[in-house]
Amino acid sequence: MESNFSDNVIEIERHLRRIAVTVRRRGRMSLEEYSITPPQFDALIILNQSGDLTIGDLSNRLYLAYSTTTDLVDRLERASFVVRQRDPDDRRVVRVRVQPLGQQVYEEVLNARRAYLASVLESLDEPVCNNILQVLQLLNARMTDR
Repeated sequence: MESNFSDNVIEIERHLRRIAVTVRRRGRMSLEEYSITPPQFDALIILNQSGDLTIGDLSNRLYLAYSTTTDLVDRLERASFVVRQRDPDDRRVVRVRVQPLGQQVYEEVLNARRAYLASVLESLDEPVCNNILQVLQLLNARMTDR
C-alpha cells in the first residue's frame, strides 16, 4: 500500500509540473510580443492579484533578492508596465503599482494560456472537465491549508 501511495505522489507531482511548464511555455509566446521576461510577468501577476506592494514585499513573494527585484521593477517601469509611487501616509515608503499597459499584458497573456487550455479541454466531456476541476480545487484547498 505504501509503495503505491508513494508511486502516486511521484506521478501526480510529475504531471502537475509538466502541465504547469506546458501552460507557461504557451504563455511565453505572448510574452515575447511585449518583450517581457517570465520573472517580470510573475511580478505583474503578483501585483495584479495583491495590489500595490513595496519592492521588499514583491521580492519576498517572487522569492528573489531585493536587488534583483529592483532591477526587474526598473525594467517594468521603463516599459510603462508599472510605476513607483510614494505612499501618501508615509513618504518614505515607495509602492509599485500596475499601469494600464501592464494590466493589458497580464490579461492578454492569461487569455492566451486559457485559450490554449480550452483547446485541450474542448474534446473532453463536460463531466470529465467537472471532475478535473473538482480534483484540482480539492488539491488546491489542501495545499492552501498547510
